[in-house]
Amino acid sequence: MPKFSIIIPLYNKEKDIGKTLNSLFLQTFTNFEVVIVNDGSTDNSEAVVNQFKDDRIAYFSKENEGVSKTRNVAASKASSQYIVFLDADDYWHANHLENLNKLVTKFPDNLWYATAYEKRHNHKLTTPMISPILEKGGDWMGLVHNYFENSLVDPLAWTSAVCFKKSFFEKLNGFDTAITHGAGEDTDLWLRAALEAPLAFSNTITARHNLDGSNRISHTPTLLRNFMALDRYESQTEKHPGLKRYLDLNRFSFAMQHKMAGDSETFKKFAKQITPESLTTKQRYMLKQPKQMLKLLLKGKAFAERLGIRLTSFN
Repeated sequence: MPKFSIIIPLYNKEKDIGKTLNSLFLQTFTNFEVVIVNDGSTDNSEAVVNQFKDDRIAYFSKENEGVSKTRNVAASKASSQYIVFLDADDYWHANHLENLNKLVTKFPDNLWYATAYEKRHNHKLTTPMISPILEKGGDWMGLVHNYFENSLVDPLAWTSAVCFKKSFFEKLNGFDTAITHGAGEDTDLWLRAALEAPLAFSNTITARHNLDGSNRISHTPTLLRNFMALDRYESQTEKHPGLKRYLDLNRFSFAMQHKMAGDSETFKKFAKQITPESLTTKQRYMLKQPKQMLKLLLKGKAFAERLGIRLTSFN
């Protein structure tokens, strides 16, 4: 039986899936299977996958149902004890699975694992994730009991750098299929996992989040997306340090997206639930700005990234 089952949801990624699979098949740790589920692609994604002749690939097709359902279907077909997610436009360094294997070996009783990652904003700018945990040094690995306090800028868990024991993933009922088009599917699962168990984490960066990939679901118009229900976790904020601020920062993000989309009612709903002390001065300023000013700020952010400078409202 393979040590890891690699879960790849595939939807109209013909421009990216080849590079992603190349990075997968260059891994120094090779005891894995690959479960690819094509979610009703209408481009040449399948033809690109078929160019890879490897017995470790299990390929399936189905009608279009969204990324959460597709990941859940792929996970149900996995034969390994450990499932690892890789989106069809992301990239692994050659030692990524080796890094995860070290984590699993060091913490065999843990339920979920993740490695540090970098973010490719464009061809000029790739930056490491931002989290206090990285201050421990690049060789550190250990159990993180305060997930939320360490995920206030970039989350510790990110889809293409996370690994679950399959039994734990199933206990959590996988990704919530009611959340759609990148409106918190991943965040919701990491949140539920963190409330149940510590995260085993490696500070070694071995994965890359390609923010300039093609056909990204996060580019779906805001009003066509079903956002995660943050309120369901409010009752647990007193027991988990950092959770209240973590929820409020997600509310801030959702509020900004709806203001930009012209949905003032939903903006007000999210903004009203935020405790002001959860936000920085910069974030409170942005919350009060009109849509046109926010558009100017976004243009400034994009311009800075083209110059090789990362700007974020979360630090």
